[in-house]
Amino acid sequence: MLFDMDGTLVDSEIIWDTGVEELAGLLGGALDPEVRSRMVGTNEDASVVMLLESLGIPLTETPHHQTWLRTRMKELFAAGVAWKPGARELLLECRAAGIPTALVTSTPRELADIIIGHVGPDNFDLTVCGDEVERPKPDPVPYLAAAAKLGVDIERCVVIEDSVSGTSSALAAGAVTLAVPGDVELPAEIDVPRVDSLDGVDLAFLRALE
Repeated sequence: MLFDMDGTLVDSEIIWDTGVEELAGLLGGALDPEVRSRMVGTNEDASVVMLLESLGIPLTETPHHQTWLRTRMKELFAAGVAWKPGARELLLECRAAGIPTALVTSTPRELADIIIGHVGPDNFDLTVCGDEVERPKPDPVPYLAAAAKLGVDIERCVVIEDSVSGTSSALAAGAVTLAVPGDVELPAEIDVPRVDSLDGVDLAFLRALE
């Protein structure tokens, strides 16, 4: 089982909203909802670039604002993050059944470890973060890397994702993919099974997808 983190296991996208909106305000602008939609599934470095472009601010200032956002997100995540409905129950069922599990996120290790600390590092056999792969989602590399490190065939893995970027990554890798879209809907052309939430999703449900 391969799990995305932000918006899939934990309700952290709303926390990202806070950080990016604060940065937009400091830059004298506001976060455009369409721009925010494109940020979902990426990392904070890419989000800052999108924000600066939308506000017409020179990208030469990118590193400074990326540093500010990472520092702020560390503060926000340290305060805690809520599980998405049904996510904890499904993860614990996988662990109890002895199924190998991995967390595969676009979030960099420095930030991801804060959230992993909240949800329990022992719930995963391994974790793959966005700054630890050659090419991030939507490239298939993150999920292929996770499957290889687990020693399992990616085509026998189930990936649970919420975003366009993440779902595209999982499909390109060849994994069985279940989408749990959040505030940003997946385009109809992304042909994957979808559920409104993980509440009620169990191993029997996932096995039926294979």
